[in-house]
Amino acid sequence: MRQSKLFTKTRKTFPKDEVAKNAQLLIKGGFVHKELAGVYSYLPLGLRVLKKIEQIIREEMNNIGGQELLLSTLQEKQLWEKTNRWEFKEDDIWFKLKLRSNNELGLAFTHEEPLINIMTHHISSYNDLPCYVYQFQTKFRQELRAKSGLLRGLEFVMKDLYSFCKNEDELKEFHEKCADAYWKIFERTGIKEFTYRTFASGGVFSKFSDEFQTTTDFGEDTIYVLDQKTDKKTAVNAEIADTYFKENGIDKEKLTKRKAIEVGNIFKLGSGYANSLGLEYLDKNGNKRPVVMGSYGIGLGRLMATIVEVLSDDRGIVWPESVAPFQVHLIELENGLGEDLYEKLQKKGIEVLYDDRDSTAGEKFNDADLIGIPWRFVVSEKTKGKVECKKRSEDKTEVISYDKAIRKFL
Repeated sequence: MRQSKLFTKTRKTFPKDEVAKNAQLLIKGGFVHKELAGVYSYLPLGLRVLKKIEQIIREEMNNIGGQELLLSTLQEKQLWEKTNRWEFKEDDIWFKLKLRSNNELGLAFTHEEPLINIMTHHISSYNDLPCYVYQFQTKFRQELRAKSGLLRGLEFVMKDLYSFCKNEDELKEFHEKCADAYWKIFERTGIKEFTYRTFASGGVFSKFSDEFQTTTDFGEDTIYVLDQKTDKKTAVNAEIADTYFKENGIDKEKLTKRKAIEVGNIFKLGSGYANSLGLEYLDKNGNKRPVVMGSYGIGLGRLMATIVEVLSDDRGIVWPESVAPFQVHLIELENGLGEDLYEKLQKKGIEVLYDDRDSTAGEKFNDADLIGIPWRFVVSEKTKGKVECKKRSEDKTEVISYDKAIRKFL
């Protein structure tokens, strides 16, 4: 991509009501456009990041046996009434529509009910289980606290996976397998070292859940750290901390208290939803048994925003190589000097944003810091047919041949 042709531009300002660093940097860098509080559009740079995050998640879900599908957003009222989730007495998060026929539809905030309905046509025997399916789809929730940039929105893209098992032991086994997959996702996206598996409330889904919380001063949640020495660190959410500590004889005053962002969650749903919607199977002896379920979510925009919150510096975003919009930001300081290297990088299949704009060196370097692409290649009269290479996350630079620079990616 030639930066002169990129229709989005970096900005010097951002909406005055944005206090979250993730929204400030993503808007200034031209990754997203704010439509209204809690609603953002993804621009070309932002969409490239989002799609790379999606692919990492897809690979890890496929690795544990997940099958990808795509469910409808529009939901029938009568289906959700069977599980008593069409009406919420205290916190109604539905967006609801009334058709010209006066029938009501909802914009799905989750997909347990419609997927169970589908599975009643496909699961009948123990031979059909276990089964794991997932999707990437837009969810809608009437959040009263639509704030914190992309961390809490009215509309957002989520990966939601649902497991259908024969019994609790089979569910428990997959639950842990999915937790391991989440650790791999967070490692690949650069935030594992800041993340804790956190015992928490299950909200409208179940009594309890496991959250994956990434520590940052801007976090909306508060966690108490139980173990930060192990490879898979653990914590408990402050919302249920008193109950948890009382049951386990723990003195919370001795624990570290941290602010954190929830980047993923996993729920053991049991057989309640399946029973309400008539999902059952015949075991080996021909007896009817309820299907036991779990659900597992990751918000893609929330994960993207968390990466920005945790890994940015005072100059801008610092993307991990795995999710960066491009691998290289090529900057030419005299017109035309970057063309040869740009062509060589393209021929090798290396993703490159080529800053060929008629701008000052200072403007180009400031934009490069803000956008946060991992590698910066600079060509000028001073480099004399070579290229100055620098990683966004480091201060040291080296001047090397084009071929040696390209070999960094091969």
